[in-house]
Formats: sequence, C-alpha cells, structure tokens
Amino acid sequence: MKTGTPKRSSIIFLQVAIVLIGSGTLAWMLWEPHLEGVNAQATLFRIYFKDPFLAYVYIASVPFFVALYQTFKLLGRIGQNAVFSQRSVSALRTIKYCAMALVILVAGAEAYFLIMQHDQDDVAGGVAVGLLLMLASVVVATTAAVLEKLLQSAIRIKAKRRISSNVENFT
Repeated sequence: MKTGTPKRSSIIFLQVAIVLIGSGTLAWMLWEPHLEGVNAQATLFRIYFKDPFLAYVYIASVPFFVALYQTFKLLGRIGQNAVFSQRSVSALRTIKYCAMALVILVAGAEAYFLIMQHDQDDVAGGVAVGLLLMLASVVVATTAAVLEKLLQSAIRIKAKRRISSNVENFT
C-alpha cells in the first residue's frame, strides 16, 4: 500500500457507518410518529397521510438521504484512489447543496413551529432540535464547499503538471 492512501478497512468502516446512519434515521422517522400522544389511537392512514407536517418532514429528508448516498460514493472513490476527479468534485457540490437545502427546509419547519404551534404546545424542544440540525447542516455545507474548492484546485494543479510533463517529453 502506498504511503498516504487510506486503509481499505477505514473506508469500509466509514461506509458501514453511513449505511447505519441512514438506516437508523429511516427507522426512527417511521417509528417516531407512533409515539406522539395525538397518534395514540390513530390508524396508520391517519398517522401517515393526514399530518401535513409529517409529510413535510419526509419530503425534507430527501436531501439528507441524497447527501448520505453521495458521501458513500465519495468514500468509495477515496478507497479506489480515484478521489481526484470531477465526479468527486460533483459529489461534494451535491453534498453542499443538500446541506444548504436542509438549512432552508428546517428553517421552514421552525417557522411552522413558531407561527402555527406557539399557543398549542411547548415548542422549545422542537425549536432546539431544529437549531441543532441547522447548525450541523451549516457545518456540513461549509466543509463540503471548502473541500470542493481544494479538490478543484488540486485537479487543476495535477492537470497543469501533466501538461507540462507532456510538453517536456515532447521536446
């Protein structure tokens, strides 16, 4: 194994962690609505099809799962030593956009809590969780943006070196 290349076991560990995060999140999203007090005697149809906020949450989770999938693919490219490619840059860009979309979608949920539910429930817990999700999404978006720019620069430098070495070999 070359120096500086990640160990295959580390990549597999991270990919398994990504799959577990995705599976756990999906399981929690399907299980949690049954725990709410308003759904104690509700049918499955009423729980999943009569709650507009739950539908919003499921739609808003799409960018999260897309970002997880792109991260899984990016880890695969790292394991194959093919990280210096436009596909990797594209994956980081997609992760960045998904994280920014999550910030906007969670802000929409926060607005719903504060405007529509302020007099019915204690919304402090929901707002706190939303703020934490927004903070995590901002961190992911910023990290992906920085890595995208660094990787794009590295690809350009590598291409310039390749061109200059081809010119030297030609002359």
